[in-house]
Amino acid sequence: MDILIIVIGLSGFAFSIIIHEVSHGLMAERLGDPTAKLMGRLTLNPIRHIDVIGSILLPLTLLFIRAPFMFGWAKPVPVDPYNLKNPKKDMALISLAGPLSNIIFAIILSVFLKIILTIFPNPNIYALFSYLIGFNIVLALFNLIPINPLDGGKILTGLLPGKKMGIFNSFLDKFGLILIVLLIFPIFGGRSLASIVISPIIAFFLNLLVPNFSGI
Repeated sequence: MDILIIVIGLSGFAFSIIIHEVSHGLMAERLGDPTAKLMGRLTLNPIRHIDVIGSILLPLTLLFIRAPFMFGWAKPVPVDPYNLKNPKKDMALISLAGPLSNIIFAIILSVFLKIILTIFPNPNIYALFSYLIGFNIVLALFNLIPINPLDGGKILTGLLPGKKMGIFNSFLDKFGLILIVLLIFPIFGGRSLASIVISPIIAFFLNLLVPNFSGI
């Protein structure tokens, strides 16, 4: 049973990441860019999306060490802004589609969890769905941090006026990855700044979506 739960869990993590990337591609296609479709990325076939480290090894490691939440990534879906009618606005919408898809998926998982628990109240199933819901919420919120190359950076770029957008992008293209490392490095009593800021928001969502959630 434990092996089955692990396999289902890893499949769920991979599916969540794939949904995130496919949503970027679907929104891009809707806004006029067929690049993802032409490259065969508008599919749920994991082979087209999986990054060995981000989609398999990292989630598997976090699962085995019983980390409080899962995290990972897939190969980014390609987007060509030159195919978009309004590149600035459209790139923001394309970027927003990924995190939004994970929040919607978390809500769907929550509905299924509540139905299953009324029929088959198994603690392993409860733990599995809780992890998957938490993973999708973490994936959405972390990607909404307004730093390049995260989705939040592109969303904020779409909201800024032209001159400020250029300054913002220039700065984050140089220092974005450094800022992300500083955000996730546990320098505050064993906790990262990202964890301190995001944890209350994660807890808010989990209290809504996971029955009898006991806190993080």
